[in-house]
Amino acid sequence: MRAKVTYFVLAGALVCYFVLVGSRGVLLLEEGTWITVPFGIAVLVLPFIGAWFLWQTTQFARHANRLSRELDAEGGLPVDELVRTPSGRIDRDSADAVFAKRQAETEASPDDWRSWFRLAIAYFDARDTPRARKAMQRAIALRDGKPVRTS
Repeated sequence: MRAKVTYFVLAGALVCYFVLVGSRGVLLLEEGTWITVPFGIAVLVLPFIGAWFLWQTTQFARHANRLSRELDAEGGLPVDELVRTPSGRIDRDSADAVFAKRQAETEASPDDWRSWFRLAIAYFDARDTPRARKAMQRAIALRDGKPVRTS
């Protein structure tokens, strides 16, 4: 719940920032000089890029949460079997061992979104966020029956 509140607060702050930047871009355009018009256009592009990124991130989170709820209903969420340090951080060797197990499961059934979901969690636990995101995107695409991008 805390993560959701933080996300919505930060998303709200970003939207306020987009409005503020956009208004500055409009002011630059209204100035109408040969130098302020290109700057105004450049400044107006930034909120659109930010809004697109925020939308994509929100959609990704919604789809991942949907898969999580579905897997939970099936009783297929991965059990937390990670060893933690006294400070609460995940032990690297433990994360690597769980990752190897999840990777073997995914290699055994590469078209199963559930194994890709669990692999994404293992990547995240191993602190490999880019690969975790790609594995989750693959799980979402497989679940939705969409073509899977291979890169």
